[in-house]
Amino acid sequence: MLAITFVAALAFVAVHLFVGRLRFLEGKPRHAFLSFAGGIAVAYIFLHVLPELAAHQQTFANALALSDEAAEAWVYLVSLLGLIVFFGLEHAARRSRRRRHAASGESRLEREVKWLHLGSFFFFNFLVGYLLLHREQAGGWSLAIYAAAMLLHFTTSDFGQRQDHAEDYDAETRWVLAAGVLAGWLVGALDAEVPAIFIGFLFAFLAGGVVLNTLKEELPEDRDSRFLPFAAGAAAYAVLLLIR
Repeated sequence: MLAITFVAALAFVAVHLFVGRLRFLEGKPRHAFLSFAGGIAVAYIFLHVLPELAAHQQTFANALALSDEAAEAWVYLVSLLGLIVFFGLEHAARRSRRRRHAASGESRLEREVKWLHLGSFFFFNFLVGYLLLHREQAGGWSLAIYAAAMLLHFTTSDFGQRQDHAEDYDAETRWVLAAGVLAGWLVGALDAEVPAIFIGFLFAFLAGGVVLNTLKEELPEDRDSRFLPFAAGAAAYAVLLLIR
């Protein structure tokens, strides 16, 4: 299983480093594959991530001596925190680019915001890499659906980032993303004893980030997303989960 997870990590790295070579995805309207992949990522959230968050409820209850109701609130609160944190970082990046464009005509990030933004990317991808080996649900099927959903999520997210800011992405962002995945996988592969509550916190926090990053790529009007491929992707992934 270790070798398989390493292959999955390398697949994530390949997307980060070489998404710019997927020229067939460029153009308007948005390529059907990107909307299809976005639909799969959204289906993964509602049909796998949210139910797994509910499974972490007992972990929170046991570790923090909470009632079932309080534990349920806490696990979703952590997920909400993840969404808010990543939204705040995205908002700060957009404001930074506007300020720099107004001052110098460039659209790159200001130095302080850039490193904060890159740090958030590294942390997000560190969690993704770590959870390749330390998910609540073990086994080949769980790994397969997790890896497939994250691979498609990275494809849509990275393509969108590079489309908006190719210079920043090619020079720095893609390397930080790749390093985050590999670092997370390496820490997971060391098989250090990690408390269950920590795993639950990581997964819940990551869930909020995935929700935000997926929807921000599909919902904005300037993305010119395509509904039918998006719906087809969500339906295909739902069927796959139901027939397993």
